[in-house]
Amino acid sequence: MSNAYLPPQPRPPSNSAPPQTPAPHASEATRLLCAGTYLDVTYRDRVIDELYLMQHRVVAPSLGFDAARVLAHALRARRVELAWAWGVLGLLVVGAAASGGWLLLLVIPGLLLTFARRIRSPAGARGRRRLPAFGLRWVGRLLLAFLVYRSLAVGFGVSDDVGPERAGSQRGIQWDALVNLGGPSSAPQAWFALAALLVMGACVAGQQLHFVRVLRGELSPERFPDAAGDPAERSPGKRFQRLRQLIRTEQYAPMVMYHEARPFCGAGTAYDTWVLAVELRPTPEREREREPIGNGTVLAAMRPLLEQLREVAETPAREGRAVRDRLRQLRIDERVFLPVEGLARREHAPYDQGSFEQHRERAIEEGGEKRRHFLRIRVDGWEEELVVTVFVRVHTQGRMLMLEVAPHVLLPIREDFKEADHEAYRFVNQNVFGKAVHILTLTASAPGQALVALGRRSVRNWRRLTGEFAGGPPEGPALSVRELAAQPTGSLFQTMDVDRYLRSVQDRVAYGVKTALTEAGYQTDEFARKVIYISNGGINIDIGSVDGSTFAVGDHARATTSGGPTPPGEGIRPT
Repeated sequence: MSNAYLPPQPRPPSNSAPPQTPAPHASEATRLLCAGTYLDVTYRDRVIDELYLMQHRVVAPSLGFDAARVLAHALRARRVELAWAWGVLGLLVVGAAASGGWLLLLVIPGLLLTFARRIRSPAGARGRRRLPAFGLRWVGRLLLAFLVYRSLAVGFGVSDDVGPERAGSQRGIQWDALVNLGGPSSAPQAWFALAALLVMGACVAGQQLHFVRVLRGELSPERFPDAAGDPAERSPGKRFQRLRQLIRTEQYAPMVMYHEARPFCGAGTAYDTWVLAVELRPTPEREREREPIGNGTVLAAMRPLLEQLREVAETPAREGRAVRDRLRQLRIDERVFLPVEGLARREHAPYDQGSFEQHRERAIEEGGEKRRHFLRIRVDGWEEELVVTVFVRVHTQGRMLMLEVAPHVLLPIREDFKEADHEAYRFVNQNVFGKAVHILTLTASAPGQALVALGRRSVRNWRRLTGEFAGGPPEGPALSVRELAAQPTGSLFQTMDVDRYLRSVQDRVAYGVKTALTEAGYQTDEFARKVIYISNGGINIDIGSVDGSTFAVGDHARATTSGGPTPPGEGIRPT
C-alpha cells in the first residue's frame, strides 16, 4: 500500500484571537441592503413579506448583517413612498377637476413610462426586453409632449377658437373633437392643468431630495454605525418593535431552527459539498494503546489548527506593519440544527444558552437525521459582502469515520445597490437644466408610479384581510433577504479569495482529523490519500483494499462492481 503524505502543521499558540470587526448592524453589507430598500420596490416588498407579514416564519441566520435594521428601513421607505403617492394622486384629482378632466389623460403616458421601466428591470432580461421598453418609453414621451403642447396652445389662445370660416365644416368638427380629447376647452382650465403639473413636479423633486438626504444622512458611511440615531429604528408600532427583538434573537442564535427543504438557508450557494468515509484501522504497533475516538475528540483536535489561520506570518518585512488579511478575522463557532416542525409557537424555540448546551451535548456524539451538530468556520471578506462559510460534521459509527464538509458562499451585493451613493450625488451635482430635465422625466411617470404603489399596498391589505398572512404553525425560513440581494457571480479577485479561504480551511480540517486519528492509534494513510485526491477533483482508490467492493465518493458519483481488479485509471470517476 502506497503512503500518502500530508505536511506536518505546528500547533498554534493560544493568543490567536481575531481582530475586532464592525458589529453586524453597522457593517457595509447592512448599509447597502438598507439603501436597496429605497431603490428596488420588488426587493423591499419581499423583505417586508418575509420579515414583517409572515410572523410565523423563523428568520434565516444573518451572516455579516442585521436583518432587523434592513426591515426598519424597508418599512420606512414604504411609508415615504405611500405618502408621496397619495400627494401625487391628490394633485391629479384636484388638477383634473380644475381642468375639466383633461389632466386625467396624463395617467396614460405615465403608465406607459412606468411599464417601460418595469419590463426592463430584471437583470437577466434586459437584452430581449430592450426593444419593447424603448417603444413604450417613446410613445409615452410623445403623448406627454402632445398634451403639454395642447395646454400651452389653449392657455395662450393660439387654438382656443377654430374660426368662423371653419365652423360647421367636417374638418372643423374633427378639430373640435381633437381639442376636446387632447386639451382643455378654455384658457383657465389650461393654466390650472399646467399649475397642477408644476406642483406635481415639485413633489417629485421633494421625493428625490428626501432620498438624497437619507443617503447623505443616516445611510452615510459616517453616520450609519450610530444605530441609536437612525430614524428608521424609532419606527412606530408595537408589532415592529416585537418583531425586531425577535429577529435579532433568531438571526444570531447558536440554535438554528431550519426548514427541512432548506437547512442552510442564509449561508448562500453550496460550493463543492463532499462527504468522506474511512474505516478506522488500528496501527499494528499501537494495538494495545489504541484509545476510543469520538466526534468531540476529532473536533477538539481540529479547532486549534483552524485558529492558527489567524496568525500573521513572522517575516522581518512585516515587523511593525499592519497586515490586512481576512483570514485574521476567521470566526469559529458551533451550531445545532433543529427542525422547526413541532413547535407550538415561534417564540417557543429553545434559544437560551442552557437549552443549547443540552442539545449540543446530545447532538455532538449522535448521527441523528434531524438534529445535527456542526462546527461552523466563517470568513467575511470585502467589507462583509463576500461571506465564505464551511460547515463541518464528524461522526464515528461501526468502526467508520464519516467527515461531512459543506462549504457555502454568499456572493457580494448587487451593483445597483452599491451605486446608490453615486446616483444620489449625480442628481445633486447636476446643473439647473439637468435637474429640470430629470424632474420632468420623473414627473411624467409619477401618476403611474403612484397608482402602482397604492395598488401593491391594496393587494397586500386584501391578502391580510383574507387571512393569507395570518400564519399557522411555525415554519422555517423560506428565503434570506441577504441572498435575495446577492449578485449571480463575483469578480475574478473574489473568486480567487473564495478558493483561498476554502482551501485553507479544508486543509486544516483534514489535518485536524488526521491528527486525532494518529493520537488515538489509528492508521491515516487511506484518509490522507482520499483527502488529497478529493481536493484535486479526482479520486484514487487502492486496488488491493477494495477488490470486489463497491465505492462511490463525491457528488453524482457512480460505482460498479466487476469480477476482477479495475485497471488503473479506469472505473470510478465523479460526474
